[in-house]
Amino acid sequence: MGAPPAEGWGSVDAGTERRVQKLLARMTVEEKFGQLQQLTWNPDTGPGEGQNDKAREAAAEGRLGSVLNITGAKECNELQRFAVEESRLGIPLVFGLDVIHGFLTTFPVPLAQGASFDPNVVTTDAEVSAREAASWGVHWTFAPMADVTREPRWGRIAEGSGEDPYLTAELTAAKVRGYQGDDYSEKGRLAACAKHFVGYGFPEGGRDYNTVDISERRLRDIALPPFKAAVDAGVATLMAAFNTVNGVPAHANRHTLTGILHEEFGFDGFVVGDYNGVQELIPHGVAADDADAAALALGAGVDMEMVSTTYADNGKELLESGRIEMQRLDDAVTRILRIKVRLGLFENPYTDEDGEIGEPTRSARRHARETAARCAVLLKNDERTLPFGEDTPSLAVVGPLGDDTQELHGTWAGPGARMFPAVSVLEGVKKAVPDAKVTFARGCDITGDDTGGFKEAEAAVRASDAAVVVVGEKASHSGEAASRSDITLPGVQEELIRRIARTGKPFAVVVLAGRPLVLSGVVEHAPAVLEGWHPGLEGGNAVADVLFGKVNPGGKLPTTFPRAVGQLAQNYAHENTGRPYDADNKYTSKYLDLAHGPLFPFGHGLSYTTFGYSRLELSEKSVSAQAVRDGGAKVRVSVRVKNTGRRAGDEVVQLYIRDKAASIAQPVRRLRGFERVTLEAGGSRTCSFELGADDLGFHSNDPRGELLVEAGEFGIYAGGSSEAELNTTLTLT
Repeated sequence: MGAPPAEGWGSVDAGTERRVQKLLARMTVEEKFGQLQQLTWNPDTGPGEGQNDKAREAAAEGRLGSVLNITGAKECNELQRFAVEESRLGIPLVFGLDVIHGFLTTFPVPLAQGASFDPNVVTTDAEVSAREAASWGVHWTFAPMADVTREPRWGRIAEGSGEDPYLTAELTAAKVRGYQGDDYSEKGRLAACAKHFVGYGFPEGGRDYNTVDISERRLRDIALPPFKAAVDAGVATLMAAFNTVNGVPAHANRHTLTGILHEEFGFDGFVVGDYNGVQELIPHGVAADDADAAALALGAGVDMEMVSTTYADNGKELLESGRIEMQRLDDAVTRILRIKVRLGLFENPYTDEDGEIGEPTRSARRHARETAARCAVLLKNDERTLPFGEDTPSLAVVGPLGDDTQELHGTWAGPGARMFPAVSVLEGVKKAVPDAKVTFARGCDITGDDTGGFKEAEAAVRASDAAVVVVGEKASHSGEAASRSDITLPGVQEELIRRIARTGKPFAVVVLAGRPLVLSGVVEHAPAVLEGWHPGLEGGNAVADVLFGKVNPGGKLPTTFPRAVGQLAQNYAHENTGRPYDADNKYTSKYLDLAHGPLFPFGHGLSYTTFGYSRLELSEKSVSAQAVRDGGAKVRVSVRVKNTGRRAGDEVVQLYIRDKAASIAQPVRRLRGFERVTLEAGGSRTCSFELGADDLGFHSNDPRGELLVEAGEFGIYAGGSSEAELNTTLTLT
């Protein structure tokens, strides 16, 4: 059954275990399998019909553990009464929901939050979201998404923190802490669920749910670190992924679910399957029927089945035939009851209906606005086009997203998106410059080929002193089941930008999207480009804060922006070939028809001020590899950053390493530290980072998880992006 859980936060509490085991001893086999069942309520997240009547009946009979997609304190309480007051043992249900980047108050999509390079941003989102959702009867959120991905065609890139495992790990842990606090039984907290375990972010072709073929070392060095960080932060639950991992579906993968998650990581919470994921082992081709699927998934380590009912329908027979062991069944039930005890559901199964939060508070809106501005990334700013002066006499806002109040919420936006319109960029601009003449012309739709509105848009710009062109994607263009083969701007939006450029007026393009888009054509014609992502409820105000200089942009790209779709997958932490790019040598790795490298690299982001780096120093220039590997020796790295411009601003100081020669080829650079700092004009700060075994080591392909720390030289780089030039050398002997 695996090793006992690791010591520390989330370790098994003796009192909790006695309580769980006492209850377990009273349960029938049917009641045990009931705890393993989750049904859906008026579903919004997947195929099929609601299971409301079935949920009420099963709850009353003690054959249900959880329900997802139910919200509202009154409705949750009504269903909870069936379980608590009518079932034999009165075990409460746990109510789960996809609270991804807000509940009533929509925050920027998680990818945007990755651009903040600020753990406080994701913690704030989680705290506000938990407070609102919990007041509506929700106990458990299916977040954070800990999937690292280098595939922008994949729609769910919007739900994660981007392409880097270190950044994703830091922000995943921060979001777990935000949802759960020190004790997730406290009022206004949620149990978190790190998803999708594991490798989901590497689908072939960028197509959702698709096959993942990933080596053991890449699994451990890229995909697993954020999940380890979540477990270390005390995450209550994990969710299995839809994909296969090297031919074995994640829902049936004992190596990852039991060998790594429980035996190596010491995880003591429970694993929930994804929507119908257990039953989908049949079309995957590894299960012959529902009974086969149940035996495989439960045996591998999926404790709770979401929506499909293979466990409940076949469990007793599988137990009697020996295909499922009672020890494994009891282990799964124990894990689920353990979380219910930690949630305090036995003492407080009901939600205070008078305490249900009805709308975003002023404080929540302020947090959403500050967060959205903190996530914005200034991609280009030729001739200091931005910020616009607050005394600009007239402005034109054009583009299909200029007056939008819905798409800005982004994918997985929660009930608040249906109840509260987002602040549009047009509204934000008007508020920012109340004395200016502000005109609006849509120009075109987000999709389609109608250019009939171009003339009106061009006329509006010509009649104004400057313009803001707001383009991008619909919310439905990213997220689950929203992969795109062409990630350029949809429709004729790029042509609209070219027309605006011909007017000769200064203008800035604001891109609102849930993924990195191919913006080569945009950058070619626009003097300034601001990546605003799908920024949430206060998005228009936040964008205006940046456009007019109330906020100096400090966000950095959490994912590479490619030059063309055919360049995918493009990421900064690639491994060199034996013939790395050389412009003067045809027989090196490059495209004949495309400039080398990304359009914008990972970590890129401009400011209205400038920064300089110096004094990159190591506490030791040389240290024993064995001391690092076995003795926990660490090397401290420090670097000085100075604001060399004329106004205060934020810089994200980034630390990268490169193992120059190793037994397995290593990435050309790996992010191993970052800190977002605010500096006054002329101000400076020294930032320090520590490098240890996890930073200087890498995994072999040994399935037991062998970490190698080898002697050799390491390049150490510090600066404002993954292309940082300031460097020194560390030697491991």
